[in-house]
Amino acid sequence: MNSRFASCWAFLVVLVAGLVSADPLRIGTFDIDVTPPVGSRMAYDPVTNAWDLGLRARGVVVIGAGSPVVLCAVDWIGIANEGHDAFRTNLAAAAATTPDHVAVHVLHQHDAPECDFGAEAILRGAGVSPWNYDGEFARDVLRRLSAAVAKAGREAREFDRVGLGKAEVKEVASNRRIFGPDGKVRAVRYTSSPDPKLRAEPEGLIDPEVSLVSFWMGERPVAVLSYYATHPQSYYRTGIANPDFPGIARFLRQIAVPEALHVHFNGAGGNIGAGKYNDGSPANRRILGERLADGMRRAWESTKTEPVAAADVRWNSVPVALPVSRHLDEERLVAQLKAREAGFLTANGAGRLAWLRRSKAGHRIDVGCLAVGRGRILHLPGELFVEYQLAAKAERKDLFVAMAAYGDYGPYYIGTEAAYTEGGYETEPRSSNVAPEAERVLLPAIRKLLKD
Repeated sequence: MNSRFASCWAFLVVLVAGLVSADPLRIGTFDIDVTPPVGSRMAYDPVTNAWDLGLRARGVVVIGAGSPVVLCAVDWIGIANEGHDAFRTNLAAAAATTPDHVAVHVLHQHDAPECDFGAEAILRGAGVSPWNYDGEFARDVLRRLSAAVAKAGREAREFDRVGLGKAEVKEVASNRRIFGPDGKVRAVRYTSSPDPKLRAEPEGLIDPEVSLVSFWMGERPVAVLSYYATHPQSYYRTGIANPDFPGIARFLRQIAVPEALHVHFNGAGGNIGAGKYNDGSPANRRILGERLADGMRRAWESTKTEPVAAADVRWNSVPVALPVSRHLDEERLVAQLKAREAGFLTANGAGRLAWLRRSKAGHRIDVGCLAVGRGRILHLPGELFVEYQLAAKAERKDLFVAMAAYGDYGPYYIGTEAAYTEGGYETEPRSSNVAPEAERVLLPAIRKLLKD
């Protein structure tokens, strides 16, 4: 055997041995109760009672393809600014990874808490009650959630297949923005619309699909992640924390496939709601939940699995600096705080000030993407308009693209650039903390992640 052949043979032996001994892909699941106790505050009202279905924080830890990746969905209205930082930092430590490998999202139910440690610090520093930003309960949740994530990592199970499926959800989502002949928004069809004339308007632009990404070991599912874009309200301000109709749909699918944890994420639903199909009647919560669950069922039945190895699973993220709304002025916000103006204290003024200061300090938001086989799951901040989700799917028609929005809640609504000239609630100064040019930042980031 000559020396060149011996060297090549030795290299092949080392390579094969490395492949054989490589750690397998594993996935851990976590699920904890995050329902606030009676007497504490939600985003709009104090908690006065409990319901059969509480609020959950659920997710997965993906291990074996570089640094672990944590995907977490919380049944809260928003986790913003320093609060979002704290969740990602603590979950990263629990999973032995870095914060840029952690995606934390809310489902945006309205009978639910809001977390923003930056806003809380601003109010406490001014000697003002933190009101709905009191972070005591959120910090308790964070401790318990971190422990659950660490346990999920230790007890993670192997997976060797990924499943991808999608189906149309019928008579749930509709566009909230009703346009007149001049191309301007003439009415907003909120998630609950008692006006029959607004309900009679067309659905408008939506993404009708629910997307399912599942992880399997052989023929056994371990976790199912679902993605659907809509505001999740049927009715609210009940004083009872509840996961609304997406929580009902998730529960129905959980009992249908009990061996796998079902985790649901809200897609780019900033300008989407159930208003065409919901007049606010309490009975509609069940109806909308069953319709969403039916779409999830059909997506599950259409799922096709394919083998995956470590080389087929990748995480990438792009830090972006979103342009701040030109309506945000720090001196004016501080003056409102000092004057104890009700509009500042009860209309998220502290959250806006926290967002503005972070942006001025150069803070960036990570836009992430998990690639798993042919699947690409994008992770975006704020109340994103559905156009971003549709653009992402159109960008890579050769792939299975899903999107989770409602990550860092600091930006609030994020419209398209054109939307800021069209009118409507979502792009008003009180609703959006970013400038119209946010589209010029987010779309290139999405394209880069899908290309990579």
